[in-house]
Amino acid sequence: MKKILHISLLTLGLFTAASLTAQRKLTEATISYDIVINTSNATPGAADLLDGATSVIYLKGNSSRSEMISSLGTQATIIDGKTGDVTVLKEYGDQKYMIKMTADNWKESNKKYDGVTFAYTNEEKVIAGYTCYKAIGTLKDGTTFTVFYTKELVAANMDFQYLNKNLPGLAMQYEASIGSMKVTYTVSNINFKPVSQLKFDLPKSGYRIIPYEETMGKQEN
Repeated sequence: MKKILHISLLTLGLFTAASLTAQRKLTEATISYDIVINTSNATPGAADLLDGATSVIYLKGNSSRSEMISSLGTQATIIDGKTGDVTVLKEYGDQKYMIKMTADNWKESNKKYDGVTFAYTNEEKVIAGYTCYKAIGTLKDGTTFTVFYTKELVAANMDFQYLNKNLPGLAMQYEASIGSMKVTYTVSNINFKPVSQLKFDLPKSGYRIIPYEETMGKQEN
């Protein structure tokens, strides 16, 4: 009896170890998302401006840099993993703006995502080579959205994607909003090569600094 119990515990231990090994913590990676507009409410002009837009996430330890790149310009959100401070850089042609936020400011700007809950399903599909599972997210106001996430990858700090920060893995495809338009983000590539520290260095000049307080109520979704 003791021998059978010993074998059972050993088997359980090996299974648990294998499960843990299967999940990779993303402490350094570059994640590229393609963006597709999926609503008929957007005007053709607005949709054309965002046609072919991409979102690129650079991860290094607990720090992250998220870039939204489109024909309109580039917007980068840099999160300092040590202090929690956030800097947003907006470049639209010759116009360059910098918005600095504390960790509390960042949380306030994302308050509509606080309390989001997920209903998990058994539906699966493969995205960028990873098995993903479907979940339905619900915001406090009752708004729902669909997300496919993989259990194989998990970021060291998920604050860069506040909407999905409570998922048990990395969101590989999800619905969100850009202004009044509904869009779908889908991972096209994940690169595990080292990310340069220069990606997280803040520019010392060339940007007009806008206080966070002036942006309240004007945050992009």
